[in-house]
Amino acid sequence: MVSISNLEVSFSGATLFDGVTFMVNPRDRIGLVGKNGAGKSTLLKVVVGLQAPTGGQVAMPSGVEVGYLPQIMKVNDGHTVMDEALTAYAHLQRLEQKLERITRELSERSDYESSGYAKLIERLNEATDRYHMLGGDNREGEAERALLGLGFKRSDFARQTTEFSGGWRMRVELAKILLRRPDLILLDEPTNHLDIESIQWLEEYLKSYSGALILISHDRAFLDAVTNRTVELLLGKAYDYNVPYSKYVALRKERREQQLSAYRNQQKAIEKTEEFIERFRYKATKSNQVQSRIKLLEKIDRIEVDDEDTAALNIKFPPAPRSGSMVYLAKGVQKRFGDSAIFSNANISVERGERIAFVGRNGEGKTTMSRIIVGQLPCEQGESVLGHNVSVGYFAQNQDELMNGDFTVYDTLESVASGEIRTRLRDILGAFLFRGDDVDKKVRMLSGGERSRLAMARLMLEPHNLLVLDEPTNHMDMRSKDILKGALLKYDGALIVVSHDREFLDGLVSKVYEFRSGGVKEHLGSIWDFLQRRKLESMRELEKPAPQASAPQKKREPKAEAAREAQRTGKKEKDKQQRRQQRLREELEKQVERCDAELAKMDAELSENPAKATLDFFEKYSALKKQQDELMWRWGEAV
Repeated sequence: MVSISNLEVSFSGATLFDGVTFMVNPRDRIGLVGKNGAGKSTLLKVVVGLQAPTGGQVAMPSGVEVGYLPQIMKVNDGHTVMDEALTAYAHLQRLEQKLERITRELSERSDYESSGYAKLIERLNEATDRYHMLGGDNREGEAERALLGLGFKRSDFARQTTEFSGGWRMRVELAKILLRRPDLILLDEPTNHLDIESIQWLEEYLKSYSGALILISHDRAFLDAVTNRTVELLLGKAYDYNVPYSKYVALRKERREQQLSAYRNQQKAIEKTEEFIERFRYKATKSNQVQSRIKLLEKIDRIEVDDEDTAALNIKFPPAPRSGSMVYLAKGVQKRFGDSAIFSNANISVERGERIAFVGRNGEGKTTMSRIIVGQLPCEQGESVLGHNVSVGYFAQNQDELMNGDFTVYDTLESVASGEIRTRLRDILGAFLFRGDDVDKKVRMLSGGERSRLAMARLMLEPHNLLVLDEPTNHMDMRSKDILKGALLKYDGALIVVSHDREFLDGLVSKVYEFRSGGVKEHLGSIWDFLQRRKLESMRELEKPAPQASAPQKKREPKAEAAREAQRTGKKEKDKQQRRQQRLREELEKQVERCDAELAKMDAELSENPAKATLDFFEKYSALKKQQDELMWRWGEAV
């Protein structure tokens, strides 16, 4: 479907990657992995046509529709959430206008027996069939399901998009892409702004999606659940593995071990051959054997071992200054926004050296509580008190947005550094993989992962005995997440971490505060102890809304006739709906059969005459296959 051939991208003479070649086939689920700065986001921009490559090309048949969600994008304003989501159906709106034009023209004509009238009827039937096939009857229902799945409430549908944060507006854009159902979806870190419940919904949606997918993510579980193929960008080259992420990690390790073993064995053989040549080079009796071995060395196919990127973060938090035994205490804290209470009666205690996690759905107050702790927000009720001699370091969830995009990497640290540490700024930046000319890059030119690393470097300019980290692993690659976790395990101060990443929290925390249904509940033990106690198999189940008990109602005895009438009306409506669904299913089945017959005919033609394999032929075949997938999807929805 999409051919990526010998792709090269260079910036200011420095090559980001070159010779990148792979095919994207229909139904492929590709995980694009690699270190931050390897060029993953740039590759997606090239594929979608937002950036021109230095060399090579991306080829795809005309008519292939691509949906692209970047890490940072400009979102549209001036609409409600639902109205903005419904803009995904612009093609249906155009089809509606076409139907209206044909219907109006038919109403104005009286030549019912003419060929022109018959052609109009035929056009009307075709447009009507396509309208139903594309879900025109149920677009608001589909939009509602997508928005609810991505975490919106029904009460949010009528609110203006400008009332929401960037992360929530990004969800609207994601909903629009999914509702369009393009042939190829490109997603760049889609889970960064999602809670676990929304991640689970997105996983299920993408599993049943009929098109192709290229996904950038640093969430191992998400990659394993969604992808069936992994393309790694490493030191400017692409390596293609036809397996999901976890299997790719094992295969990559196994392949490298085999390469190293074969390389060592070959080197030993070469050394022995060279020793023989040097030893007997000038002995006439051995001249034939020497010449034979020289020719053998010239013909040998030398084994090369793939380069490995060994550059890694070197994080070590400064020793924590001594504080009192109680680092932070909250008693009966409440926080409201307008008339809505985010949480109330929150009681939280953090002792010296303790490590705790805040978990729960987005919007339940984890970030709000973090900001209360660091003093950015007041609490309206109760007490929020830092302990004696406590110095707080805070990594905000939107930390990368708080940095000045016009500053260089070096300026960002220099603007907040003081004292002797100013002489060590380049060493600190080097530990976070900013070396050489990297320190002179503008912040706005950095990738999401690079900004996260810079924000973490700034956090370490002075020692703290309480770290509050809100989603610190967003945008970080796998290796960086592991290194950060190792550094936090060695850190001797107190830690509060907000995260949806179960693997990151595992072994890191010894107490969990669950934000749920307007309350905050303490759970002693590790994240696994908490999950086991709650009899949860995964963090995703933690994210599901708690069932609400229905309020006791007064028992009322309605009038018998009114009750019977209501029952009859309900049954009629239900029967009507069932008949409508049955008619729709039958119509869709007929259209699927027509597509099957046409595809079978084209397969037979190609088998009998391979010369028919032209670009036009395959474009027609691809369009017909897409139509069949859409029909099957609609049929599945109607069952």
